[in-house]
Amino acid sequence: MSRTYTVDVIAGDGIGKEVVPAAMRCVDAVARDEGFTIRWRERDWGSERYLADGAMMPSDGLDQLADGDAVFLGAVGTPDVPDHVTLWGLLIPIRREFLQYINLRPVRLLHGVTSPLRDAGGLDVMVVRENVEGEYSEIGGRSYRGRPEETASQQAVFTRAGIERTARFAAELAGTRSGRLVSATKSNGIIHSMPFWDEVVADTVSEYDDVALESVLIDALAARAVLKPGSLDVLVASNLFGDILSDLMAALAGSIGVAPSANLNPTREFPSMFEPVHGSAPDIAGKGVANPVGQMWAGAMMLEHLGRPAAARRIVAAFEAALADGVRTRDLGGRASTDDFTDAVLAQLGVS
Repeated sequence: MSRTYTVDVIAGDGIGKEVVPAAMRCVDAVARDEGFTIRWRERDWGSERYLADGAMMPSDGLDQLADGDAVFLGAVGTPDVPDHVTLWGLLIPIRREFLQYINLRPVRLLHGVTSPLRDAGGLDVMVVRENVEGEYSEIGGRSYRGRPEETASQQAVFTRAGIERTARFAAELAGTRSGRLVSATKSNGIIHSMPFWDEVVADTVSEYDDVALESVLIDALAARAVLKPGSLDVLVASNLFGDILSDLMAALAGSIGVAPSANLNPTREFPSMFEPVHGSAPDIAGKGVANPVGQMWAGAMMLEHLGRPAAARRIVAAFEAALADGVRTRDLGGRASTDDFTDAVLAQLGVS
């Protein structure tokens, strides 16, 4: 069915400005073949705007995004601006205002990519991260700045509703896969929030007869991911634990440059946002060597969310085929530029 989807593009900073156009070319190519159109609304929001105007996005930026079908984000961050300014000025407000309470991060060993592990066989994991509360809270503050008694406090916030909806999403996902769900916890050391997390996750998952739940301490889980990656399938974790675990899993799959993520509003009341896991990589920005796979895969996740699963599968198959043919950027041990790899993916898609 022919349709036009409106997608807001925020290339952001650093290599975001290189990998986002590469992914857009691939999305547009499959859209033409599949009979639909993406109307891109490009937003020049990011650190350059902050340095010029004192804000990462306009004061009405969220209103500008609200009527779109999705947000396609590259990366934010620059050495000139503190990280907490860039994140809390753009990425986190979008996640929270649009109730993107699920962060979904698939990780698997792609054809043609070498894992640093001696045996990464069976590495195919979905990380379901609670995305709008938990440890990433605005509650807290600092006092007596600059004095010996200077103090900082940070309050984590866990709600029954927030944990339950995350656990439910993870359980339903696990039910479509192996039925195995691992919950990350630290209830032996964090005495209030983590036992609460464990209780609510267990109560929620008990409603799913086809899902087996295992609760694993985060430190042991990190070790298990390295030693026995094939024993893991769907992971559910709090905001902080999910953030760290998904980067670890991506590194085990060969490069954080290939990892995508989706910030989902499952009710579809608001647009969802799709981005790679990697950062803005200022050390290689502007050199044309950035790996666009994470951004392309994020584009595929976006298409699937928009109801175009066939187009999504084509993009994933195309970049996997390019990797299998030996076309790789230097983070994967190859010599291909960003444009070289993009051209190879477009050739796999049958377009130029």
